[in-house]
Amino acid sequence: MSAPAPLLRRAAVEGLGTAGLVAVVVGSGIQATELTQDVATQLLANSLATVFGLGVLIAFLGPVSGAHFNPAVTLAAWFGGRRNGDGPALRDVAAYVPAQIAGAILGAVLADAMFGKPLVAFSTHERWAGHLWLAEVVATAGLVWLVFGLARAGRAHLAPPLVASYIGAAYWFTSSTSFANPAVTIGRVFTDTFAGISPASVLPFLAAQLVGAAAGLGLVAVCFGRPPAADQDEVVVSQTGQQPVAPARSTEESALAR
Repeated sequence: MSAPAPLLRRAAVEGLGTAGLVAVVVGSGIQATELTQDVATQLLANSLATVFGLGVLIAFLGPVSGAHFNPAVTLAAWFGGRRNGDGPALRDVAAYVPAQIAGAILGAVLADAMFGKPLVAFSTHERWAGHLWLAEVVATAGLVWLVFGLARAGRAHLAPPLVASYIGAAYWFTSSTSFANPAVTIGRVFTDTFAGISPASVLPFLAAQLVGAAAGLGLVAVCFGRPPAADQDEVVVSQTGQQPVAPARSTEESALAR
């Protein structure tokens, strides 16, 4: 097996990948609203673009960083693997999460620039309601359940299409349109467009996403049991569809979400 990429490169890939994801989400939202006034059509266009972009990003960049692009996934990978050594180290988390947040902000600014919008315009789209927070718990729990369940079931090579498909479905079956990603949530504050979220609405979304991540890990444990011990010789497959690797492999154990 090839040696993992240096941490600096992996963090850079996490930032760039998250930037690309947010640029897809925000840019397709702007394009949709400029082409039609029908909200259902706008959401359909936005969700389809996100599905395609997300699948490409996971398959393309996963072999380098694991394609988390999501602090909830990174934190879940660290928490779930902290005992048996198959999760990212704290230094990886400390590098990934700031890179993901910075990348999300960059992606929103880039999308606004491509459509001639103000580069930084804080969103006025209020998303403040209990049912929206519940939707974020459900969306994030489902994402973490899927991502880590695929790895545990030996189906990690299916992560790009399945994770992207789940997010596309969650656009429609959750009232919040499934942010399910703290970095993306923060990035979307910086665009006053279709995909934006007002600064005042962010903290409850972040809290709900962290609760959802914990719930998702619980679902993985219920469905698949505890992961194998670090000293076992069993080989597992990374969630990014790489060649089989030893359990001690860490930061490539997750795929991203929007």
